Amino acid sequence: MRMKLLRATAAALLIAAMPAHAQQPASGPLLAQRKNCMACHAIAAPLMGPPFHAIADRYLARADAADYLAQSIVKGSVGVWGPVPMPANTQLTTDEAYLLARWIMTLK
Repeated sequence: MRMKLLRATAAALLIAAMPAHAQQPASGPLLAQRKNCMACHAIAAPLMGPPFHAIADRYLARADAADYLAQSIVKGSVGVWGPVPMPANTQLTTDEAYLLARWIMTLK
């Protein structure tokens, strides 16, 4: 009886300590849509920017590809994919940019 009460109390405390709506990180494609990446990029077809497949192919051999891409997403770049600059995406946190970069690299 005493053990049941102890377990019930422990379970109640754990449930009470949980946030009401646990925030799950957005998936790569959902994040790309929410943060307007898809305004310039698509998965396979070139738009204003290169398709995500081409980005993954170009950086496939880089061990630091996800880190490099995350920095490019956050800070922007010029002249990497032609004359059109990649503007800095100020809507993304560094963690979101890294998640997005890791997703892009899965498209190789």
